Amino acid sequence: MIHYHGTPISPVIERQKMAGKHFCVSFERPDDAEWCLANGQSVLWDNGAYSAFRHGKPLDTGKLYAWLERRLAQPHWAIIPDRIGGDTDEQRAMVSAWPFPRTLGAPVWHMALAIDYLLELADEWPRICFGSSARYWQIGSPIWERRCDEAFNALAKRHPRLPWVHMLRGLALAGDRWPFASVDSANVGRNFKTLNTCPERMARRLDAIQCPIIWTPRMVQQDLVA
Repeated sequence: MIHYHGTPISPVIERQKMAGKHFCVSFERPDDAEWCLANGQSVLWDNGAYSAFRHGKPLDTGKLYAWLERRLAQPHWAIIPDRIGGDTDEQRAMVSAWPFPRTLGAPVWHMALAIDYLLELADEWPRICFGSSARYWQIGSPIWERRCDEAFNALAKRHPRLPWVHMLRGLALAGDRWPFASVDSANVGRNFKTLNTCPERMARRLDAIQCPIIWTPRMVQQDLVA
């Protein structure tokens, strides 16, 4: 599993200790973008939808695509624009507008949307993201866990060799039962100073915690999930 560490990370002397890691850089906070390209193993370009949602402003996809134009190539990839709280038709419209190769992007399936839409994305894209929304906003809550079990049950039935599933804001799930191929979190950048620790040492410990690569189907209480 790949652990993408969120940026920015400051001061510079501490960020430099993280050279060689995988990074997640948001369109809303591109401070470290060039440094991460030059010094990271790979970069996940976050579309900034989460930050835009929290601040109540729209996502400017035109500016996002212009920003990605010279930064998007293998092994780097980006999260395709999405709307937190949007319905399936809104998400489809945003995914269909993606101007780059499919190998360089990943659409988001928000957990409040239908499982059928998740399967539709998995049929068409080599990589997909899970986003926590609506009643499933709290990652790791009992209702979230049941929904995640339901999603992986459906994916594994349709695609025994699971597609690449990235868990947004999911670093805390490393080592749990779900076979995520990658996760991201701003945990290190936000907390290494509070914990009075070296960011690289903190990241190294997190990077060593892996998820399983195979999903074992689980029983789900259907009356408790949407």
